[in-house]
Amino acid sequence: MTAPFVDTHCHFDFAPFCGHETQSLQQAAAAGVEKLIAVGVSAERFAGVMALAERHVPVYAALGIHPMAVHESRDEHLEQLEAWLGQRSGKLVAVGEIGLDLYIDNPQFDRQEAMLDAQLRLARRYDLPVILHSRRTHDKLAMHLRRLDLPRTGVIHGFAGSEQQAQAFIKAGYLIGVGGTMTYERATKTRRTLSRLPLSSLLLETDSPDMPVQGFQGEPNRPERIHNVWQRLCEIRKESPDEIADTIRDNTRRLFGI
Repeated sequence: MTAPFVDTHCHFDFAPFCGHETQSLQQAAAAGVEKLIAVGVSAERFAGVMALAERHVPVYAALGIHPMAVHESRDEHLEQLEAWLGQRSGKLVAVGEIGLDLYIDNPQFDRQEAMLDAQLRLARRYDLPVILHSRRTHDKLAMHLRRLDLPRTGVIHGFAGSEQQAQAFIKAGYLIGVGGTMTYERATKTRRTLSRLPLSSLLLETDSPDMPVQGFQGEPNRPERIHNVWQRLCEIRKESPDEIADTIRDNTRRLFGI
């Protein structure tokens, strides 16, 4: 029997989950998803994410200011983040989603970097791992992580870079998030990379309601489809399905303590 799954990256405070959380958790549980991490992306969503985690036993929280929210971010938002971290809730298990993004229009990259470093320092201060977003910025992100040198490290969410870039993150102690992208046959580079990385460095995630898996294009992604991601991962790995599920569950427990 496979280990219970954890969706390590779900935007559970967005539609279609809002107002349907209990039903959504029941559907996820039926697919073997024992827990999920609801990931905050801006200060205005912190309270809602924490309320979900406190209200629902399977839900844990991560709070952070996403690089795509940098245009609206202010210093007081960092103060709000630190105030939540200072409460040291057992349901708050990471700082994230934070990171860098050069794919968006007008990225204000200097401000992104300053916001990232400030949040990495908060993660170090409160001894929490980080959930990291990176688009077209893997090498730059790796530089920031080497400089800040967090003791708890974290995960590179939705990784779709090269094997060399993945190995650089792994060497620095970071895990690699495996999500919907690798379920597509056309994602040759990502699938090849994930087939070669150490199993001890992988986590499962959905990024629900984003990053749909193959076969569900055009539909909101859901936590229960972590099972589809696992199945696709099993197709490209040499280990048995049980070993893959067990090891990834251990990786999740080791990083997030859940």
